[in-house]
Amino acid sequence: MKVTVAICTHNRAKDTGEAIESVLAQSYEREQIEIVVIDNRSTDNTADLVGGLARIHGPAVRYIFEDKLGLSVARNRAIREAKGEYILFLDDDAIASRHWVQQIVDVFESDAKIGCVGGKIDPIWEVAEPDWIPAEHRSVFTILDYSSEIKEMPAPAIPYGANVAFRASVFGQYKPFREDLGRVGNNLLSSEESELIARIRESYKVYYTPFAPVQHKIAKERTTKKWFLKRIYWQGVSDAVKRQDRSLIAVVKHSIRMIQAIGTSLLSIFHFKRFISQVVKICYRNGSLVGILRYNGRG
Repeated sequence: MKVTVAICTHNRAKDTGEAIESVLAQSYEREQIEIVVIDNRSTDNTADLVGGLARIHGPAVRYIFEDKLGLSVARNRAIREAKGEYILFLDDDAIASRHWVQQIVDVFESDAKIGCVGGKIDPIWEVAEPDWIPAEHRSVFTILDYSSEIKEMPAPAIPYGANVAFRASVFGQYKPFREDLGRVGNNLLSSEESELIARIRESYKVYYTPFAPVQHKIAKERTTKKWFLKRIYWQGVSDAVKRQDRSLIAVVKHSIRMIQAIGTSLLSIFHFKRFISQVVKICYRNGSLVGILRYNGRG
């Protein structure tokens, strides 16, 4: 088996079905692709929908139920179950372009030292993209357009989880995703991808290709200011947990910068873009403090 496409899902049966169909329509040799769906404790009709596709397409579609909740847990289960030489992760709310698999495999096979490959991620907005989103923070919506050509991604640049692939053999050398990072239920903990890729970079190259795009759905509820600021807050938590820095210096640093941002926000309250920029900083620093004081006690 050349390719395992891993789709981890939680209560998104319809979207998961569309993601699977996009993989079944790939131009790459069908018998060299397996689709492994990790159902992370869904309570909707995911099992019935994927089971139906498995009956139609046989071993090309495998359904696996993972009872322990957590995106990193589900991804690690996919890695353990994978039979492919390359493991391609596709979000359950993403749709792969027709030549997605072929283009990812071509990059891997151009150099044995490439351990991770990511591709372009185009948004499908359920409603119009809000005009208040700061340009420097569009990435929180999992939008990626890194380059118009195939190129290596130097640190700290990374592919995003909606469209990222790994050479399976790297997991014989490196532990997979940290399970104290990544989303669990309704929390928006993240940074599991950046932490893993940073370790893989010790021995392997990380590449990007614009020729293996996916379309990523952005639901209406994710276009509110409330969701956006919550996501920024959880990014602060995630970065603190990833660093595992519980020092008093870190607490003081984040506290001072949060107070500075509060002061600046009050001065810019009538200039919306400057104001939202400072609110973003407040939410991030607040999340960082929570990550240091609370979550770093885990693991």
